[in-house]
Amino acid sequence: MNKTIRRASVFALLLVLALLVRATWVQFYDGKALADDKDNRRNAIQTYAEPLGNIIVAGRSVTGSTRTSGGDLEYKRTYTDGRLYASVTGYASQAYAPTQLEGIYQELLNGTDPRLRTVMDTVTGKRADPGNVLTTIDPDVQKAAYKALGDNKGGAVALDPKTGRILAVVSTPSYDPAALTDANTAGKAWKELNADPDKPLNNRGLRQPLPPGSTFKLVVAAAALEDGLYSSVDQRTVSPDPYRLPGTTRDLSNENPSAPCENASIRVALQYSCNNVFAKMAVDLGQDKVRAMAEKFGFNDEQQDVPVRAYPSVYPKDMDKAQTALTGIGQFDVTATPLQMAMVSAAIANGGKLVSPHMVSRVTDSGGDVLQNYDDGSDSKEIVDSHTAEQLQSAMQTVVEEGTGTNARISGATVGGKTGTAQHGENNSKTPYAWFTSYAKAGDKEVAVAVMVEQSDAARSEVSGNGLAAPVAKAMMKAALKN
Repeated sequence: MNKTIRRASVFALLLVLALLVRATWVQFYDGKALADDKDNRRNAIQTYAEPLGNIIVAGRSVTGSTRTSGGDLEYKRTYTDGRLYASVTGYASQAYAPTQLEGIYQELLNGTDPRLRTVMDTVTGKRADPGNVLTTIDPDVQKAAYKALGDNKGGAVALDPKTGRILAVVSTPSYDPAALTDANTAGKAWKELNADPDKPLNNRGLRQPLPPGSTFKLVVAAAALEDGLYSSVDQRTVSPDPYRLPGTTRDLSNENPSAPCENASIRVALQYSCNNVFAKMAVDLGQDKVRAMAEKFGFNDEQQDVPVRAYPSVYPKDMDKAQTALTGIGQFDVTATPLQMAMVSAAIANGGKLVSPHMVSRVTDSGGDVLQNYDDGSDSKEIVDSHTAEQLQSAMQTVVEEGTGTNARISGATVGGKTGTAQHGENNSKTPYAWFTSYAKAGDKEVAVAVMVEQSDAARSEVSGNGLAAPVAKAMMKAALKN
């Protein structure tokens, strides 16, 4: 063989080897990335080739699947009472990435979760039968919250303090997830929902942090009792009225000028929602101690999964004393979700222990065998000691029986709560946010709730935690105690 032919042969061999290396790389290294690419049509075809598994509430499926009328996607998702449960289920769409439980458990619900595969599935390469997601949601509590919020823009969450089970997650205005399931019609619905100024796709129960107003005074009171600043909710505080914010010429006023807020005890200060008491208390404690207590309750947690990732509630840092004072009444840069404020009431109601909130009890395979159980209740931590919790419970009961939270009273039940009316806009120029967080006990049943009304048709002068949010909380608590 002459030199030219030999060189050409070697070059051709190198080209063949390069092609083999490239083919191997694509098959074994790039293959997964290509398969997982969101624009890979085969993924959607595979996902919707068979009915999906279901999300279940109290033994009843609130999702389903139905055959499509044409195209290469055989099935699409359906929803029962879609608007009621949208903040729980989210949506599974042929056109858009799934959200909420539909997104968290996408692989379980479409049969690609490795835990679902049998030996025969592995041999044949067949997709496994999909699994199901069993939620902790109580339909009566969910319906009570949704109905009571009505046309108001807001969010509400209910927890079982003893188990951490989330009994309700409601966000209004809601949307019908079925509008987003069909790729042929989802685009129009997607544009309309995102253009809606009321933002119905926002989950206000879990992912809409807003200033919590006076509901945050419970956290400050807990910090003061645990620190020993005050030994009892009935000990008189050192709290001038009016209270001048440190380093300023501004006096902090109280909503009720005639309330007995000067040097009031924690019980009286919660009863009348005295700003001067808790603003000064926050300054006396210092921002670090208040933040430490807030973080024990769950503030500043960027990985709060229920299992949907909740938006972090925030207690800020690096403040001066005047700003620290304002955080004592749930203002300045303090923000919280209804989930977070429900957790505060749940821990107080449960003797100072907070059980991690969760809205999925179990996930199962198609035959009902449990793949994972979230209801063991072992993940709990002590937030405050039992004596502090008992004192705060007693003070919260005074709020409902004799104070600003009377609209939450329930005959035959022990109810404790705290109202909040959070300022909104520069110099409080916009409609305030109305809050209420509470717990209720009757027999062996307990529930903790938080309600936030972001906007309503009520006149500005009528916006209050007791007027707007407490009736919603009452409806939810009654539904939970009745079951």
